[in-house]
Amino acid sequence: MYEHGRSEPWLYTLLMMQPDHITEDMFLRAVEEAGVKRLNPALERLRLERWREGTSIQIMHLGPYAEEPKTIGMMDVYAEEHGYRLHGRHHEIYLGDPRRAKPENLRTILRHPILTS
Repeated sequence: MYEHGRSEPWLYTLLMMQPDHITEDMFLRAVEEAGVKRLNPALERLRLERWREGTSIQIMHLGPYAEEPKTIGMMDVYAEEHGYRLHGRHHEIYLGDPRRAKPENLRTILRHPILTS
């Protein structure tokens, strides 16, 4: 997938929250069963990963995804003004369905882990 106005592809990881009781064995069985029902080469790239990001700054972005860089820039300024250092990659939590909502009505939570001094 290419970001609007860019020629290089996006690098991203798609995350899906799972309940804490899901084990590696349960996950592997589910992936195997999904592959029996329907062949899908993407299943080979799935993994169960526990992720704890720690302290973060976050903001609600309202509007089209293409305008997120401006909102991310606001997060960068906030972090710098408060002596925080951005740590790792930011992530996005989509609260709407882009197939059903007008771009100006989309809501996305943007989060970026930080290091505090």
